[in-house]
Amino acid sequence: IIHIPGAKEVMVTFFCYCALEQTTGLWASSYLVLRRGLSADTAAGFASLFFVGITAGRALSGFLTLKFNDTQMIRLGQGGILAGILLLFLPFGNGSALAGLVLIGLGCAPVYPSIIHSTPEHFGAEKSQAMIGVQMASAYVGTCLMPPVFGLIANHISVSLFPVYMLGILVLMTVMHELLTRKTMSQLLSSRLFLF
Repeated sequence: IIHIPGAKEVMVTFFCYCALEQTTGLWASSYLVLRRGLSADTAAGFASLFFVGITAGRALSGFLTLKFNDTQMIRLGQGGILAGILLLFLPFGNGSALAGLVLIGLGCAPVYPSIIHSTPEHFGAEKSQAMIGVQMASAYVGTCLMPPVFGLIANHISVSLFPVYMLGILVLMTVMHELLTRKTMSQLLSSRLFLF
């Protein structure tokens, strides 16, 4: 399966998305307490806004899919995540952190369902079931592996690297998704030319 053109790219994309979502969910409140100096109660409340963002974003995404295709939805989500991460870098107090977490949640919302929904388009209906299986495997590895890796970074270097860590994951996810899109589009075009 991994030798199918685009398989490695979609696996890394899914790995990164789930790594980013899970790391944010697990480490946002610790980052706000240890780096921003918030109380544990306030930080937990702020961190929950990430999940509010995902929930609201999933509802909104349903309407946006009437206008945008899967690739556009993923790019839109990645843009939202980037805006949220950049807000975490800004030294404008707790308001920027709060807005950043909401934006990261909103940005995460369309990515997972759009990757799954685009599988038949990228790989064909006959390979979709197998591809979704390896995508799920990649998702679980990202979910289980990357939050503990950040825990090591936070313990041995600094928790303030939280936005840097997430930005690195986002960059890798974006690059892999663009490579996937180019690779599968070129393969689709060549197969159509072959039919003519």
